[in-house]
Amino acid sequence: MMLNANLQICVVALVSAIAVIMPAATPQSSDDPQARPPVSKSDVQIVLKAREILSSPEKWNRTDNRRCPTTETKFSLYCALEKATYEVTRNFAHRGAAMQEARFVIDDDLAPNNHYDHRLMDYNNDSHRTFADVQRFFDLLQGRVEGRLEEQTTRQGK
Repeated sequence: MMLNANLQICVVALVSAIAVIMPAATPQSSDDPQARPPVSKSDVQIVLKAREILSSPEKWNRTDNRRCPTTETKFSLYCALEKATYEVTRNFAHRGAAMQEARFVIDDDLAPNNHYDHRLMDYNNDSHRTFADVQRFFDLLQGRVEGRLEEQTTRQGK
């Protein structure tokens, strides 16, 4: 009986030790909201394509839920960028460079100190937004992505 009790204590100690060690050994999620991946010429094309997709007030979906069916004809900021990304790169990354820079445009330029849970969706759905705000968003995003690309190119040339 004593051996059985000692074995139980050892098993509990081992399981406890594993529970403490495992979180440290598990890789961290790549879903960092502040991730800033390098930009490429494709990111500039994504922004231009997204602007084209969302080119008029009639094409703007003001009630985004971040679900973007391929049959959709009205687009939120998020869905226009997602569709453009698929069309340009044939692949979509939630934290890709164009998507992240779009979030930073909202944080830094259009709605500083916002308390949005989902920056693109919540900015898009904000009842104070107009289509002129959407156009300004794309202007700022294009300038930001082109600026970062130029910066990266300059640094690589040195």
